[in-house]
Amino acid sequence: MTTSRASRGALAGLAAIGLLTLAGCGTQPAAGPASKPAVSGEGRTIRATQVSHVTDVHASTGMTLLEGPVLAGKDELYVTDVTAPPGEPKLISVDVGTGRHRSVYTDRTGAYTSAQISPYDDRVYLTEYQTGAVVSLARDGSDRRTFFPGEVDGSAMNPDDIAFDDDGNLYVSDLHGMKTGRAEGRIVRIDRDGRKATVLADGLAHPNGVMFDPEQHGLWISELARNTISYLLLDADRTSVTSRHEAIHVDGGVAQTDSIAVDGDGNLYQALHGRPAMAVFSKYGERLGTVEVPAEAAKGLRSATNVAITPGGRTAYMTVSGPSGGYVYTFTALAKGIRLSNGG
Repeated sequence: MTTSRASRGALAGLAAIGLLTLAGCGTQPAAGPASKPAVSGEGRTIRATQVSHVTDVHASTGMTLLEGPVLAGKDELYVTDVTAPPGEPKLISVDVGTGRHRSVYTDRTGAYTSAQISPYDDRVYLTEYQTGAVVSLARDGSDRRTFFPGEVDGSAMNPDDIAFDDDGNLYVSDLHGMKTGRAEGRIVRIDRDGRKATVLADGLAHPNGVMFDPEQHGLWISELARNTISYLLLDADRTSVTSRHEAIHVDGGVAQTDSIAVDGDGNLYQALHGRPAMAVFSKYGERLGTVEVPAEAAKGLRSATNVAITPGGRTAYMTVSGPSGGYVYTFTALAKGIRLSNGG
């Protein structure tokens, strides 16, 4: 998340609620209109259409930032509003058939940068940027529990995204302070019981997206401050990294790499902080296309933060935010989704 984010590139300067920079949680907000016609090097244009206008800019925080899309049932999409003020909806249910939305959960202090559903206990897991905690909820928003308090190797996380393996263990991108010019971010593995946390990779420049490949052999991660996508090959039990390499450099101009998703064919959907669009790559690094919102709508939008692709289908739901508010858009993915495609 990040924006002047935390947009998955977008956690920006939100002094009003105690946030310095939400990682799109990105660094500085990018200026200027974001969408542009497809050009050579950007692949085919994949048109997105509006599903719902979910939030408006909050007067007390000066922005709204939707994140964490995850399909929670038939026609039901959960999203988080990272910058929602105390007491306003922080986990929101959107009916993707009608566009109607309702509050599922709120509290006084949380800034929730992602939402995911565990394959182990079927609860909704939220990353809380300010304290570093990972919390879980029943599907209806009740029974809040602190799953993991946030400290890893003596310092608190600033968690952004979550990926679950099939056993229910969590893999979290940790911005870890997100200081300009310093590469101190981490990828953290948390056992499914919340008792043990292991740093799988460190020295990262504002890691934002984290997602498994379809076979769960390794993790794709994006680094906001480097505009890169890297691949971490894991050992057989997925508890350590056996190799790591930079796989793709994203030529985004003013835009930066936010969250990342995969489809069942292994294609990568890279959200962009600073442009309401997603870059689509093959697992071999070929630029296959660019997901774009309509040009007129793009004038009031700044970032696409994340996407959920329907497991077993090609319908995808993308969270997009900017001065016009927070929106959900839909597009047709290049391949069918799998469990891992459902948000992050």
